[in-house]
Amino acid sequence: MFSTPRHMARLFILPALTLLLLSSAIYAQQVPDTEFKPKIEKTAFAEGKGPVVLLDEAHFNFHTASGRYQTFANLLRRDGYVVKASTAKFSKEVLKDGQVLVIANALNERNKEDWSPPNPSAFTDEEVAAVREWVNAGGALLLIADHLPFPGAADKLATAFGIHFNNGYAMETKSGGGPLTFDKTKNSLLDHPITKGRSASENVDAVVTFTGSAFQVDKGEAILKFSDDAMAFMPKVFGEAFTNDTAKTPIKGWLQGATIKVGKGRVAVFGEAAMFSAQLAGPNKAPMGMNAPAARQNPQFLLNVLHWLSGPL
Repeated sequence: MFSTPRHMARLFILPALTLLLLSSAIYAQQVPDTEFKPKIEKTAFAEGKGPVVLLDEAHFNFHTASGRYQTFANLLRRDGYVVKASTAKFSKEVLKDGQVLVIANALNERNKEDWSPPNPSAFTDEEVAAVREWVNAGGALLLIADHLPFPGAADKLATAFGIHFNNGYAMETKSGGGPLTFDKTKNSLLDHPITKGRSASENVDAVVTFTGSAFQVDKGEAILKFSDDAMAFMPKVFGEAFTNDTAKTPIKGWLQGATIKVGKGRVAVFGEAAMFSAQLAGPNKAPMGMNAPAARQNPQFLLNVLHWLSGPL
């Protein structure tokens, strides 16, 4: 999500817009753009006849079906999926009712009001085991963890699938800290069934993200890859300005999108959440997410991700 703290000039210069430190109050000003309804050339399923998508709302999630992921949920419904809020802790009984599980920016209760580290797991060991077993038996998981604190909260579940997050802010230093464009011409958007879609009209050659996190996978197929100049910044306190003393690490070749096949099931993982939302941010109601002018292919990319997870791809 678009929440970049200030940086010292010796690190890199940010555009004026991103010099603003987004506080909790600004986060609260991120509201869904209910008027944004991107065109679907060919729906995957008849209305209400597609797979059941469970959207996690049981873990203090920052993105929910009636909140910041309202457009996400509505786009899937328009494609024929049945989207339901999942409000109970994960178990075999809860998961049996869905074909796709979406977890976007889950949190531990400890970080419900304070996002500063430590960022303990949002999920119990029993929940992690239940999700792992469900995917292995044929379930499909879409796991999304934005920048700090969300990678820390997702780490236990991610590790169960061989995914290793950096609990910080992933940035391309040459972009000045603004939105990132992963595209095929730069070899940052990689060839994958998801980028190809079901036909030429669904082909995606550029995807825009809004800061977020970086991760590595033990086994899988990369989709969004950071450049040689990318860095991750790990502040000790959420919202503090970055300085030369802020912990940082190179993330050359790390990922912000990938897929993994697990037993009979599938996992798609992304290190940024706003790319699949359509929000109006701040007092000026600036478009952020799929509704941003530069992110015109993001809606198709999201549909392609679901198609890969659930079968049409």
